[in-house]
Amino acid sequence: MAADPSSPLSLRERKKLKTRAAIRRAALALVAEQPWEATTTEQIAAAADVSPSTVARYFPVKEDILLSDEGDELLEARLRARPAGEDPLESLRAVVTDAVRATLAAEPEAVLLRARLMVEIPAVRARLTETTAETAQRLAGAIADRTGRDADDLEVRVFCAAVLGALREATVYWAEHGRDPRDLVPLLGRAVDTLKAGPALRAHP
Repeated sequence: MAADPSSPLSLRERKKLKTRAAIRRAALALVAEQPWEATTTEQIAAAADVSPSTVARYFPVKEDILLSDEGDELLEARLRARPAGEDPLESLRAVVTDAVRATLAAEPEAVLLRARLMVEIPAVRARLTETTAETAQRLAGAIADRTGRDADDLEVRVFCAAVLGALREATVYWAEHGRDPRDLVPLLGRAVDTLKAGPALRAHP
C-alpha cells in the first residue's frame, strides 16, 4: 500500500511509510540478484541509504521486509473510514482488496518476487503466519469500535483471525498455483465468500 497525501495519517506517519517502502524496494532489488539467505541487513541499509539500525527498527525480523504491508496503521485507518453501517466482513474485504489492487498496479514485479520467495523459503511462509496474526490483532480494535464490543472479546478475536487467516491462505494458494497477477484479487474474494457460506457440496457421480 502506497502512502499518499490524502490518506488519514499524520505527516510523521506518512514519512515512516516512505522509509519502510524505500527499505523494501532496496531489499527486493537485492533479492532479484542474489539469494534471500545471503542478503544482509547491512546490504539492505546501504542500498536504501539508511543505517542498519534503521532497518532493524522498522523490520526487527528480516522476513518482515518481504511480508509486512507499508503499514498496518494505514490499513486500520482505512478500515475505520469505511461506512459505519457496513457489514464488518465486507469492510475488511474492501480495504484488503483495495490495498492489493494498488500494490499490484504499483509494483507487480515485487509482488511476484515475494510470492516466489513465499513458496521457496519456509522461514518466509512461517513469518507470514505470524504477521497475519499481528495484523488481525491490530484490526480487532477497529472492528470492536464498529460493533460496540471490546477488542478482546472472543467474537472479535475469532472474526479477525478467521478473516485474515483466510486471506493469508488465499495468498499462499495463489503463490503455489501459477501466480498470475489477475488471479489474486478474485481468489481473495473467493476466500471471503467461503467464510460467508462455506464450501459448496459437489454432487457425486
